[in-house]
Amino acid sequence: MPTGVALRDVRAQLFDAAERVLLRDGPKALTSRAVTTEAGCAKGVLHRHFADFDTFLAELIEDRIARIGVQSIDLCESAGTGIVADHLTDALTALFGSVATAIIVLITFHDGLRARLRATRPTGVPLLTEAAAMITDYLTAERDLGRIAAAADVQILAMTLIGSGHLVFAGSDGAPEPASVHKMVTSVLAGALPNRRRNS
Repeated sequence: MPTGVALRDVRAQLFDAAERVLLRDGPKALTSRAVTTEAGCAKGVLHRHFADFDTFLAELIEDRIARIGVQSIDLCESAGTGIVADHLTDALTALFGSVATAIIVLITFHDGLRARLRATRPTGVPLLTEAAAMITDYLTAERDLGRIAAAADVQILAMTLIGSGHLVFAGSDGAPEPASVHKMVTSVLAGALPNRRRNS
């Protein structure tokens, strides 16, 4: 796209371009030039909308965290319907099957980005913390409905599911088989389902 031609919804297009670079080439390839090249615009476009590249990355992550909020609403609304393990498998696949795994690597190894995110999110790992909260809320709703054992520690279950899910997806060459994700979920939930035949 020639310089000077306006992009429609510039932020969204730049964020989407960054995701494509992350998924295709990995965090090390993510530069401002790579993003603008992928988006088909001049490099100056990014710097007209963001103070610097770390600001762009931080806002990209905040945007993806906001998407977890939307996913959380949908997941909690599914409580009491279908099969618990199926809902969790779908939620983890939607989370880690997207760009989340690459973003977590980016946060881990990008000192400037991590420091900037700490200013507003002082504890935990961004994305993972919010994802664990999403799973905790869902499991709490299912426990209130009697589909998770009353004595179950839903926060520990959620953290275990997020940690295990991250390992399953990060350790896979491409997307893991849905059956392997489901097997992990049912293993973590073992003992927490009052009626395993119905909910596993």
